[in-house]
Amino acid sequence: MMQHADPAQPSAKPVPYVGIQYVTIPEFQAIGTSVGKLFSAAVTGQTSTEQALAAAQAVTEREMKRAGYPK
Repeated sequence: MMQHADPAQPSAKPVPYVGIQYVTIPEFQAIGTSVGKLFSAAVTGQTSTEQALAAAQAVTEREMKRAGYPK
């Protein structure tokens, strides 16, 4: 139902932001999972915010290159 998603009302209940997060590439879910794990480690103190951000950027770039982007 992404065709009907409204960035101005991204949630069933009112929220203080606009926008939706979705990228139509097969790698999106795997990248999101990897980045989520890295950010979780930062939140729980297992790594620093800076380390998590750098690792997330590296993972994303590696996966995008591996997939052949930009196409």
